[in-house]
Amino acid sequence: MGTGGSNKRIARNTSLLYIRMLGIMCVQLYTSRIILTSLGVVDFGLYGVVGGVVIIFSTLVSALGSATSRFFTVELGRNDFDQLRKVFSTAVALHCAMALVVVLVCESGGLWFLNTQMDIPADRMYAAQWLFQFSVATALFTFIQIPYNAAIIAHEEMGVYAYVGLLEAFGKLIIAYLIGISPIDRLIWYGLLLMVLQIIVVCVYCLYCLYRYNESRFKLQRDKTLYKRMLAYSSYDMIGNISVMAQGQGLNMVLNIFCGPVVNAARAIAYQVQSAATQFSNNFLTAVRPQIIKLYAKNDIEAMMKLVQQSSIMTYMLMLMVILPLSLDINFVLSLWLGEYPKYTDSFTIIILVNTLVNAFRNPRTTVNHATGNIKLPNLVTGTVLCVALPFGYLLMKLGFNPNSVFFGMLATTIVADVTNLIILKKYVDYSIIEFLKCVHLKCIFVTSIVLLIVVPITMSLEPGFFRLIVCTLLSISAIFITSWMIVLDKRQRNRIFKFVKRKVNGKN
Repeated sequence: MGTGGSNKRIARNTSLLYIRMLGIMCVQLYTSRIILTSLGVVDFGLYGVVGGVVIIFSTLVSALGSATSRFFTVELGRNDFDQLRKVFSTAVALHCAMALVVVLVCESGGLWFLNTQMDIPADRMYAAQWLFQFSVATALFTFIQIPYNAAIIAHEEMGVYAYVGLLEAFGKLIIAYLIGISPIDRLIWYGLLLMVLQIIVVCVYCLYCLYRYNESRFKLQRDKTLYKRMLAYSSYDMIGNISVMAQGQGLNMVLNIFCGPVVNAARAIAYQVQSAATQFSNNFLTAVRPQIIKLYAKNDIEAMMKLVQQSSIMTYMLMLMVILPLSLDINFVLSLWLGEYPKYTDSFTIIILVNTLVNAFRNPRTTVNHATGNIKLPNLVTGTVLCVALPFGYLLMKLGFNPNSVFFGMLATTIVADVTNLIILKKYVDYSIIEFLKCVHLKCIFVTSIVLLIVVPITMSLEPGFFRLIVCTLLSISAIFITSWMIVLDKRQRNRIFKFVKRKVNGKN
C-alpha cells in the first residue's frame, strides 16, 4: 500500500474511532456524576483505590498485551499468515497462564495489602473485600480479551472496535442507573455489574474474531522459541508498565495512606477528566500505530520517522485544543459536571492534564521502540526515571507537603523521561535529535506560547460561566489551528491540503 492509501486508511480509522470516542466520552462524563451521587464520595474513592490494587498486580499481563500487539502487527506487515496463527495461539496460552498467576498474587499479596495497609473505614471493609473479588474477576476476563483486541487493531478494522466500545459505554450508563435500585450494598452491586458487563464484552470480541479471522482459532503451540521471544519482549516492556503503574496506582496508594479515600475520589475524578481529554489523541494514535510498525517491517525508516514527527505534532495539538479550555475553566467545568466535588480535584486535574500534554511527545516514539523490538534499554532507563515519582511522592507527603506535590513530582519525572527517550531512540534508529526537537518540540512550544498570549487575557477578562467556556473553547481551537497552519506546516504541506480540499469541493476522489 502506498503512502496515499496508508493516509486514507489512517483517516478512515481515526474517523471511526472518533465516533466511538464521542459516544463513550459523553456517556462516561454523564455516568460519572450519577455514580458519584449514588455511591457518595467515600465509596467512589474506595472503588478507585481498591480496583487499583488489582491493576498493580496486573502489570505482568498488560506487558504481555503490548508484546502480542507488536508481534501480530509485524507478521501482518510481512504477510506471513502461518506465523500469524502461531503468534495468536501462543498469545492466548500465555495470557491465560499469566492471568492465573495474577489471580494467585492478588488473592495473597493483594488481600494482605487491602486488609492491613490501606485507609478504609471499618464499616466499609466488608464491601471493599467483595469489590476486590469482583475486580479480580473483571481483570481476569479483561486479560483473556487482549489477544482478540490486538487482532482487530492489527487488521485495522476499527469499526467493530468502535461499536463494541459504544456497547460498553452504554452498558455502563445502564449500570449507573441500576445502582439506584440495588438489592444489596451499592458498592458491591456496582462491582458485580461491571464484572458482568466485562464478560459480555469479551464474548463479543471473541465471537467476532472467530468469525472474521482464521488465525484466531486457538491451537496449542509447542514452539518454545516463540514462547521465549514473547515472554522476553514482555519482560522488558514490563519495566515500562511498572513505571506507568507507579505514577498511576502507586501514587494513588500513597494518597490513600496519607490522606484517605476522599482525596482518592478527587484523584479518580481528575483522571476521568484526563481520560476524556486524551480520547481525542489516543484515537489518532490507535489508528496510526499499525502504520508505524508496518513501515518499519518494510524497512522504510525515513517514511516511518516522518510519520512519527507528524503524529507527535498532531497528538499534541489535538490534546492542547481540549486541555487549554478545560484548564482555564476547570472550576466551572467540574461544577457543571458534578455539582459538588472533593477538595483538590481542580488542582489535581490541571497538573495531570499538563503531564499528559508532555507525554504526547513521547507516545509515538514509544511505538518505534516496539516496532524495532529493542525495548530493553528504553524501558529500563525511561521506566526507572518515571518510577522515581513514587518514592519522591511518598517523601514529599512524609515531609508534610500538600497532595498537589505528588503530581508535581510526577510531572518532573515525565519531562526527564521524554529527554532520555529521545537520546536512547538514536541508538536504534538513524534520525537527527536536533531536527526532531526543532520540528516537533520547538514548534509545539512556540504555538502554545502564542496561543496562551491570545487566549488567556481574553478568557480572564470574562466572568466565569458557560459563555466564557464557549468563548475560550472556540478561541483556543481557532488560535491553535491558525498558528499551527502558519508555523507547523511548510509550504508544500499547505499546498497539498489546498489541492485535497479543491478536489473534494469539485467532487473528485
